[in-house]
Amino acid sequence: MRLAPVVLAGALALAGCGKGDKPAAETTDAPSGAPAAPVEPTAAMGEQIFKRCVACHTIDKGGNNAIGPNLHGVVGRAVGSHAGFSYSSAMKAKGGVWDDTALDAYLKSPMKAIPGTRMAFAGIPDDADRKALILYLDEQSK
Repeated sequence: MRLAPVVLAGALALAGCGKGDKPAAETTDAPSGAPAAPVEPTAAMGEQIFKRCVACHTIDKGGNNAIGPNLHGVVGRAVGSHAGFSYSSAMKAKGGVWDDTALDAYLKSPMKAIPGTRMAFAGIPDDADRKALILYLDEQSK
């Protein structure tokens, strides 16, 4: 039992090691344990998220349709209008344009946004992931 206080003292001494050794550029004003500031979504992040979509979609300019339509140029395109793709009647009836708002709602929950869609994908629940994906789709639309 005499060993326990020695081990505890050693652990406490080691716990203090390295404190204050952080370079000034790495220090933050946030209190210890505070959540890190959220990372602003980028198109590069969206490219990684798009990897979830490649089983059904292509994005190359002039690319073929797959199970789903080619998504090159989708931002700003009329809903259900990509040439050569057979859309569900629900998608054809939706109308409108794929802008940021419409894409965000659809990508969050496709089957809720357009009941009757054939897109069998649960959606992307994370707001930042959807924003990053939309940035990537927009970048690919140019």
